[in-house]
Amino acid sequence: MESEPAMWLRTNCKLSFTVPSPTPFILMLRPRSGAQQWVGRETYTLNPSVPVLEFTDAYGNLCQRLVAPQGEFSIHTSADVMTADTIDVAPGAPFDEVRNLPDGVLTYLLPSRYCESERFFDMASSIVAGVTPGYDQVAAICDWIRREVRFTQESSHVQMAATEINARREGVCRDLAHLGIALCRGLCIPARMVVGYLHGLTPMDLHAWFEAYVGGRWYTFDATQDAPRGGRVTVAYGHDAADVAIFNQFGPALAPHDMQVTVELLEMAST
Repeated sequence: MESEPAMWLRTNCKLSFTVPSPTPFILMLRPRSGAQQWVGRETYTLNPSVPVLEFTDAYGNLCQRLVAPQGEFSIHTSADVMTADTIDVAPGAPFDEVRNLPDGVLTYLLPSRYCESERFFDMASSIVAGVTPGYDQVAAICDWIRREVRFTQESSHVQMAATEINARREGVCRDLAHLGIALCRGLCIPARMVVGYLHGLTPMDLHAWFEAYVGGRWYTFDATQDAPRGGRVTVAYGHDAADVAIFNQFGPALAPHDMQVTVELLEMAST
C-alpha cells in the first residue's frame, strides 16, 4: 500500500434473478489483491449451488463461468479488503511520450466501443489549452466534466458512448467515466475504466471511475466527486463498460429483480 492510513472495508453485493430457462452467465464480482488493495477474507455464494469455472481475462480480472438453472437464482459476494483512505495525486506529473509507454499500456490509447477517442482531439485540446501536459491535463478534463455534465444517480441499463454523453450532457458514473477516457485518449494519454466500490457513496451502488497513465504510473480520477477520495475497492479494469460488466448472460436479456450493495468500514489500519 502506498498511502497511509489504510482502511478495512467490507463489501457486499447480492444479485437475484428469475431465470426463464437454463442460461449461461459470465460474472465479474471478485476483487483481486494487488498493489493498491489486499483481500483478507472473501465469500461467494450461489443459490442454488451450481458448478463454476473461474478464469482470468485479458485485463487480469477474475471471472466466473456458470449456467444458471431455471427459476430463482441469486449470487451473494462479500469481501474484507484493505485499501487506501486517500488516493495519490501528482500535480505536474509529466505526459509520457507514446514511444516510451510500456507495452501493456498501449492498448489503452485505442478507441473502443464506448470511448470513440478519435472524435475528441479538437474538444480535448480546447479544454486543456494552456495546461501543462500530463496529470494537469487529466485534472482539467475532470474539472470540465464536473462543470458541464450533470451527474445523475438514476441507473440506466442502456450503455451510452462518449459522443452521446457529450451531446446529452448528463449521465451516471459509468457515462462520465466514458467521456473522461475518450478525452484523455484523444490527447494520447492512456486511460482505462474501473468498476468497484466506493465507501460513503450515496445512494450506495457499484461505482465506476477511470484511471489515466501519466508520470510513469496509473492515477485515479473520478468526475462524480468534488475532491480526490479514497476508500475504493477495485473489481475490474477494461477499455470501457463492455469489458467490465459485473455480469453477462447469453440468451434472452435478463436484469436482476433485486440488487443490494453495501460497503461497511470495519477499522482503520496503519500500513
